[in-house]
Amino acid sequence: MSRRRLPPLPTIRELIRLYQLSAKKQLSQNFLLDMNLTRKIVRAAGNVGGGFVCEVGPGPGGITRAVLNTSAHHVAVIEKDARFMPSLQLLSEAAEGRLSVYRGDILNFNLETIIPQALSREWESSPPNVHIIGNLPFSVSTPLLIGWLAAMSSRTGAWGFGRTKLTLTFQKEVAERMVAKINTPQRCRLSLMCQYLCEVDLKFVIPGRAFVPPPNVDVGVVHVVPRVQPLINLPFSLVEKVARHIYHYRQKYCRRGVETLFPPDRLDLVEDMFEESEVDPTSRSYMLTVKEIGRLCQSYNSICQHEPDIYTYDFRSKENAAALRRKGQILQEKFEKQILHGT
Repeated sequence: MSRRRLPPLPTIRELIRLYQLSAKKQLSQNFLLDMNLTRKIVRAAGNVGGGFVCEVGPGPGGITRAVLNTSAHHVAVIEKDARFMPSLQLLSEAAEGRLSVYRGDILNFNLETIIPQALSREWESSPPNVHIIGNLPFSVSTPLLIGWLAAMSSRTGAWGFGRTKLTLTFQKEVAERMVAKINTPQRCRLSLMCQYLCEVDLKFVIPGRAFVPPPNVDVGVVHVVPRVQPLINLPFSLVEKVARHIYHYRQKYCRRGVETLFPPDRLDLVEDMFEESEVDPTSRSYMLTVKEIGRLCQSYNSICQHEPDIYTYDFRSKENAAALRRKGQILQEKFEKQILHGT
Protein backbone atom coordinates (compact mmCIF):
# COMPACT_ATOMS: atom_id res chain seq x y z
CA MET A 1 0.00 0.00 0.00
CA SER A 2 1.50 3.34 -1.07
CA ARG A 3 2.30 6.11 1.37
CA ARG A 4 0.02 9.12 1.39
CA ARG A 5 1.33 12.66 1.61
CA LEU A 6 -0.28 15.69 3.19
CA PRO A 7 -0.47 18.86 1.09
CA PRO A 8 1.93 21.71 2.02
CA LEU A 9 1.09 23.01 5.49
CA PRO A 10 2.57 25.48 7.97
CA THR A 11 5.28 23.90 10.10
CA ILE A 12 4.53 22.91 13.70
CA ARG A 13 6.61 25.86 14.89
CA GLU A 14 4.58 28.19 12.69
CA LEU A 15 1.32 26.77 14.03
CA ILE A 16 2.53 27.24 17.60
CA ARG A 17 3.23 30.90 16.83
CA LEU A 18 0.01 31.32 14.82
CA TYR A 19 -2.25 29.97 17.59
CA GLN A 20 -0.04 31.33 20.39
CA LEU A 21 0.40 27.87 21.89
CA SER A 22 2.67 27.18 24.82
CA ALA A 23 3.33 24.04 26.84
CA LYS A 24 1.54 24.00 30.19
CA LYS A 25 3.75 22.86 33.03
CA GLN A 26 0.77 21.70 35.10
CA LEU A 27 -0.20 19.32 32.27
CA SER A 28 3.40 18.06 31.85
CA GLN A 29 3.37 19.13 28.21
CA ASN A 30 6.53 18.93 26.10
CA PHE A 31 6.33 19.36 22.32
CA LEU A 32 8.40 17.27 19.93
CA LEU A 33 8.99 19.40 16.83
CA ASP A 34 11.75 17.43 15.09
CA MET A 35 9.96 15.59 12.28
CA ASN A 36 12.84 13.12 11.96
CA LEU A 37 12.12 12.01 15.54
CA THR A 38 8.34 11.92 15.09
CA ARG A 39 8.79 9.72 12.02
CA LYS A 40 11.15 7.47 14.01
CA ILE A 41 8.48 7.03 16.71
CA VAL A 42 5.93 6.02 14.08
CA ARG A 43 8.38 3.54 12.52
CA ALA A 44 8.88 2.01 15.99
CA ALA A 45 5.17 1.10 15.93
CA GLY A 46 5.78 -1.26 13.02
CA ASN A 47 3.74 -1.53 9.84
CA VAL A 48 0.65 0.68 10.16
CA GLY A 49 -0.27 0.35 6.48
CA GLY A 50 -4.01 0.04 5.98
CA GLY A 51 -4.56 0.18 9.73
CA PHE A 52 -6.20 2.29 12.38
CA VAL A 53 -3.90 4.48 14.48
CA CYS A 54 -5.04 6.10 17.72
CA GLU A 55 -2.76 8.87 18.93
CA VAL A 56 -2.93 9.97 22.55
CA GLY A 57 -2.17 13.59 23.43
CA PRO A 58 -1.23 14.88 19.94
CA GLY A 59 -0.73 18.48 21.08
CA PRO A 60 0.01 20.64 18.01
CA GLY A 61 0.18 17.52 15.81
CA GLY A 62 3.84 16.61 15.22
CA ILE A 63 3.43 12.83 15.50
CA THR A 64 0.01 13.11 13.84
CA ARG A 65 1.62 14.44 10.67
CA ALA A 66 4.14 11.61 10.67
CA VAL A 67 1.32 9.05 10.91
CA LEU A 68 -0.73 10.75 8.18
CA ASN A 69 2.29 10.61 5.88
CA THR A 70 2.21 6.79 6.08
CA SER A 71 -0.29 4.47 4.42
CA ALA A 72 -2.42 4.21 7.58
CA HIS A 73 -6.08 3.99 6.58
CA HIS A 74 -7.41 6.19 9.40
CA VAL A 75 -6.04 8.14 12.34
CA ALA A 76 -7.91 9.21 15.48
CA VAL A 77 -6.41 11.67 17.95
CA ILE A 78 -7.58 12.29 21.51
CA GLU A 79 -6.61 15.63 23.04
CA LYS A 80 -7.61 17.05 26.41
CA ASP A 81 -6.40 20.63 25.84
CA ALA A 82 -8.89 22.71 23.81
CA ARG A 83 -6.12 25.09 22.68
CA PHE A 84 -4.88 22.47 20.21
CA MET A 85 -8.24 21.92 18.50
CA PRO A 86 -7.75 24.56 15.73
CA SER A 87 -4.36 23.17 14.61
CA LEU A 88 -5.69 19.60 14.72
CA GLN A 89 -8.79 20.59 12.73
CA LEU A 90 -6.48 22.15 10.13
CA LEU A 91 -4.72 18.79 9.85
CA SER A 92 -8.07 17.01 9.62
CA GLU A 93 -9.16 19.14 6.68
CA ALA A 94 -5.85 18.57 4.92
CA ALA A 95 -6.09 14.80 5.51
CA GLU A 96 -9.38 14.62 3.56
CA GLY A 97 -11.31 12.36 5.91
CA ARG A 98 -8.41 10.28 7.23
CA LEU A 99 -8.18 12.09 10.59
CA SER A 100 -10.81 12.21 13.35
CA VAL A 101 -10.26 14.60 16.26
CA TYR A 102 -11.74 13.89 19.70
CA ARG A 103 -11.54 16.14 22.70
CA GLY A 104 -11.32 14.13 25.92
CA ASP A 105 -9.21 12.91 28.81
CA ILE A 106 -7.50 9.65 27.84
CA LEU A 107 -7.65 8.48 31.48
CA ASN A 108 -11.40 7.97 31.11
CA PHE A 109 -11.84 7.85 27.33
CA ASN A 110 -13.45 4.67 25.99
CA LEU A 111 -11.27 3.62 23.04
CA GLU A 112 -13.71 0.83 22.24
CA THR A 113 -16.14 3.41 20.79
CA ILE A 114 -13.79 4.64 18.04
CA ILE A 115 -12.00 1.48 16.84
CA PRO A 116 -13.64 -0.14 13.77
CA GLN A 117 -15.16 -3.50 14.65
CA ALA A 118 -14.04 -4.87 11.30
CA LEU A 119 -10.41 -4.83 12.53
CA SER A 120 -11.14 -7.16 15.44
CA ARG A 121 -9.03 -10.32 15.67
CA GLU A 122 -9.06 -13.40 17.87
CA TRP A 123 -6.75 -12.98 20.86
CA GLU A 124 -4.72 -16.05 19.94
CA SER A 125 -4.08 -14.83 16.39
CA SER A 126 -1.68 -12.09 15.29
CA PRO A 127 -2.37 -8.57 16.65
CA PRO A 128 -5.04 -6.50 14.88
CA ASN A 129 -4.00 -3.66 12.59
CA VAL A 130 -4.73 -1.23 15.40
CA HIS A 131 -1.97 0.89 16.91
CA ILE A 132 -1.94 3.19 19.91
CA ILE A 133 0.81 5.80 19.73
CA GLY A 134 1.53 8.74 21.99
CA ASN A 135 3.98 11.23 23.44
CA LEU A 136 2.46 10.97 26.91
CA PRO A 137 2.58 13.70 29.56
CA PHE A 138 4.79 12.42 32.37
CA SER A 139 2.07 13.07 34.95
CA VAL A 140 -0.34 10.52 33.45
CA SER A 141 1.96 7.99 31.78
CA THR A 142 2.29 5.45 34.61
CA PRO A 143 -1.34 5.46 35.85
CA LEU A 144 -2.53 5.29 32.24
CA LEU A 145 -0.23 2.34 31.54
CA ILE A 146 -1.44 0.47 34.64
CA GLY A 147 -5.05 1.03 33.56
CA TRP A 148 -4.28 -0.27 30.08
CA LEU A 149 -2.49 -3.31 31.49
CA ALA A 150 -5.63 -4.08 33.51
CA ALA A 151 -7.70 -3.76 30.32
CA MET A 152 -5.32 -6.14 28.52
CA SER A 153 -5.74 -8.64 31.34
CA SER A 154 -9.53 -8.52 31.05
CA ARG A 155 -9.43 -8.13 27.24
CA THR A 156 -11.63 -5.05 27.32
CA GLY A 157 -11.48 -1.60 25.73
CA ALA A 158 -8.94 -1.49 22.92
CA TRP A 159 -8.01 -5.07 23.83
CA GLY A 160 -11.51 -6.32 23.13
CA PHE A 161 -10.34 -6.21 19.49
CA GLY A 162 -7.32 -8.44 20.07
CA ARG A 163 -3.72 -7.88 21.14
CA THR A 164 -3.57 -4.18 20.27
CA LYS A 165 -0.01 -2.82 20.30
CA LEU A 166 1.27 0.30 22.05
CA THR A 167 4.13 2.64 21.16
CA LEU A 168 4.51 5.29 23.84
CA THR A 169 6.98 7.72 25.35
CA PHE A 170 7.96 7.64 29.02
CA GLN A 171 10.57 9.26 31.18
CA LYS A 172 13.76 7.29 30.50
CA GLU A 173 13.79 6.04 34.11
CA VAL A 174 10.24 4.69 33.79
CA ALA A 175 11.01 3.11 30.40
CA GLU A 176 14.05 1.37 31.87
CA ARG A 177 11.94 0.03 34.74
CA MET A 178 9.42 -1.39 32.29
CA VAL A 179 12.07 -3.52 30.56
CA ALA A 180 14.36 -4.16 33.58
CA LYS A 181 15.65 -7.70 34.06
CA ILE A 182 16.06 -9.45 37.41
CA ASN A 183 19.06 -8.50 39.56
CA THR A 184 19.23 -4.99 38.08
CA PRO A 185 18.77 -1.72 39.99
CA GLN A 186 15.69 -0.78 37.94
CA ARG A 187 13.77 -4.01 38.64
CA CYS A 188 10.49 -3.13 40.36
CA ARG A 189 6.75 -3.74 40.47
CA LEU A 190 6.26 -2.00 37.12
CA SER A 191 8.78 -4.37 35.53
CA LEU A 192 6.76 -7.37 36.66
CA MET A 193 3.35 -5.96 35.75
CA CYS A 194 4.51 -5.15 32.21
CA GLN A 195 6.48 -8.30 31.55
CA TYR A 196 4.05 -10.91 32.81
CA LEU A 197 1.40 -9.58 30.43
CA CYS A 198 3.45 -8.24 27.50
CA GLU A 199 6.56 -8.32 25.39
CA VAL A 200 8.18 -4.96 26.15
CA ASP A 201 10.91 -3.37 24.06
CA LEU A 202 12.74 -0.08 24.70
CA LYS A 203 13.22 1.07 21.11
CA PHE A 204 15.37 4.16 21.58
CA VAL A 205 15.99 7.17 23.81
CA ILE A 206 15.29 10.80 22.85
CA PRO A 207 17.43 13.47 24.56
CA GLY A 208 15.39 15.86 26.65
CA ARG A 209 16.82 18.81 24.70
CA ALA A 210 14.86 17.63 21.62
CA PHE A 211 11.60 18.73 23.28
CA VAL A 212 10.09 22.19 23.74
CA PRO A 213 10.38 23.13 26.53
CA PRO A 214 13.16 20.62 27.31
CA PRO A 215 12.39 18.43 30.34
CA ASN A 216 15.10 17.68 32.89
CA VAL A 217 15.13 14.03 31.82
CA ASP A 218 15.57 12.03 28.63
CA VAL A 219 12.65 10.15 27.11
CA GLY A 220 12.35 6.48 26.18
CA VAL A 221 10.15 5.15 23.36
CA VAL A 222 8.67 1.79 24.37
CA HIS A 223 6.85 -0.75 22.19
CA VAL A 224 4.40 -3.05 23.98
CA VAL A 225 2.76 -6.19 22.55
CA PRO A 226 0.34 -8.20 24.76
CA ARG A 227 1.24 -11.87 25.19
CA VAL A 228 -1.09 -14.58 23.91
CA GLN A 229 -0.93 -16.15 27.37
CA PRO A 230 0.09 -14.13 30.45
CA LEU A 231 2.97 -15.60 32.43
CA ILE A 232 0.78 -15.46 35.56
CA ASN A 233 -2.73 -16.73 34.93
CA LEU A 234 -4.56 -14.95 37.76
CA PRO A 235 -6.72 -11.81 38.09
CA PHE A 236 -4.78 -8.60 37.48
CA SER A 237 -5.82 -7.07 40.83
CA LEU A 238 -4.44 -10.05 42.77
CA VAL A 239 -1.11 -10.04 40.92
CA GLU A 240 -0.81 -6.28 41.37
CA LYS A 241 -1.51 -6.55 45.10
CA VAL A 242 1.06 -9.28 45.73
CA ALA A 243 3.66 -7.45 43.62
CA ARG A 244 2.98 -4.18 45.41
CA HIS A 245 3.62 -5.78 48.80
CA ILE A 246 6.70 -7.71 47.68
CA TYR A 247 8.39 -4.71 46.05
CA HIS A 248 7.47 -2.31 48.87
CA TYR A 249 10.56 -3.39 50.83
CA ARG A 250 12.95 -3.63 47.92
CA GLN A 251 16.19 -3.93 49.92
CA LYS A 252 14.81 -6.34 52.52
CA TYR A 253 14.08 -10.05 52.26
CA CYS A 254 10.93 -10.68 50.22
CA ARG A 255 9.46 -12.31 53.32
CA ARG A 256 9.09 -8.82 54.84
CA GLY A 257 6.75 -7.72 52.06
CA VAL A 258 4.79 -10.97 52.12
CA GLU A 259 4.22 -10.57 55.87
CA THR A 260 2.24 -7.37 55.22
CA LEU A 261 -0.32 -9.37 53.23
CA PHE A 262 -1.49 -11.00 56.48
CA PRO A 263 -2.55 -9.95 59.98
CA PRO A 264 0.28 -9.98 62.56
CA ASP A 265 -1.22 -13.03 64.29
CA ARG A 266 -1.30 -15.09 61.07
CA LEU A 267 2.37 -15.56 60.36
CA ASP A 268 1.56 -19.24 59.89
CA LEU A 269 0.10 -18.25 56.53
CA VAL A 270 3.38 -16.59 55.59
CA GLU A 271 5.15 -19.89 56.23
CA ASP A 272 2.50 -21.73 54.20
CA MET A 273 2.90 -19.31 51.30
CA PHE A 274 6.65 -19.82 51.03
CA GLU A 275 6.45 -23.56 51.60
CA GLU A 276 3.83 -24.05 48.91
CA SER A 277 5.52 -21.72 46.40
CA GLU A 278 9.01 -23.07 47.08
CA VAL A 279 10.42 -19.53 46.95
CA ASP A 280 13.41 -18.61 49.12
CA PRO A 281 12.08 -16.11 51.73
CA THR A 282 15.54 -14.54 52.03
CA SER A 283 15.58 -13.43 48.38
CA ARG A 284 15.30 -9.73 47.65
CA SER A 285 12.34 -8.71 45.50
CA TYR A 286 14.51 -7.67 42.56
CA MET A 287 16.02 -11.18 42.53
CA LEU A 288 12.70 -12.93 41.97
CA THR A 289 11.76 -14.21 38.52
CA VAL A 290 8.29 -13.81 37.05
CA LYS A 291 7.74 -17.55 37.60
CA GLU A 292 8.65 -17.28 41.29
CA ILE A 293 6.31 -14.34 41.85
CA GLY A 294 3.69 -16.26 39.90
CA ARG A 295 4.02 -19.16 42.35
CA LEU A 296 3.71 -16.75 45.28
CA CYS A 297 0.56 -15.33 43.68
CA GLN A 298 -0.87 -18.83 43.18
CA SER A 299 -0.19 -19.67 46.81
CA TYR A 300 -1.74 -16.40 48.03
CA ASN A 301 -4.78 -17.02 45.83
CA SER A 302 -5.18 -20.50 47.33
CA ILE A 303 -5.03 -19.08 50.86
CA CYS A 304 -7.62 -16.41 50.01
CA GLN A 305 -9.99 -19.00 48.57
CA HIS A 306 -9.92 -20.87 51.89
CA GLU A 307 -9.99 -17.70 54.01
CA PRO A 308 -11.69 -14.90 51.98
CA ASP A 309 -11.23 -12.27 54.70
CA ILE A 310 -7.47 -12.38 54.12
CA TYR A 311 -7.81 -10.72 50.71
CA THR A 312 -9.45 -7.61 52.20
CA TYR A 313 -6.84 -7.25 54.95
CA ASP A 314 -5.04 -3.89 54.75
CA PHE A 315 -1.97 -3.52 56.91
CA ARG A 316 -2.07 0.28 56.42
CA SER A 317 -5.42 0.73 58.21
CA LYS A 318 -5.21 2.44 61.61
CA GLU A 319 -6.37 -0.66 63.46
CA ASN A 320 -3.87 -2.94 61.75
CA ALA A 321 -1.05 -0.40 62.07
CA ALA A 322 -1.71 -0.25 65.81
CA ALA A 323 -1.57 -4.07 65.99
CA LEU A 324 1.78 -4.04 64.22
CA ARG A 325 3.11 -1.46 66.67
CA ARG A 326 1.95 -3.56 69.61
CA LYS A 327 3.65 -6.59 68.11
CA GLY A 328 6.85 -4.56 67.72
CA GLN A 329 6.68 -3.40 71.34
CA ILE A 330 6.23 -6.97 72.57
CA LEU A 331 9.23 -8.14 70.55
CA GLN A 332 11.30 -5.20 71.81
CA GLU A 333 10.40 -5.95 75.46
CA LYS A 334 11.25 -9.61 74.93
CA PHE A 335 14.60 -8.65 73.46
CA GLU A 336 15.37 -6.27 76.35
CA LYS A 337 14.57 -9.02 78.90
CA GLN A 338 16.91 -11.38 77.10
CA ILE A 339 19.70 -8.79 77.28
CA LEU A 340 18.98 -8.09 80.98
CA HIS A 341 19.18 -11.78 81.91
CA GLY A 342 22.11 -12.46 79.61
CA THR A 343 20.23 -15.00 77.52
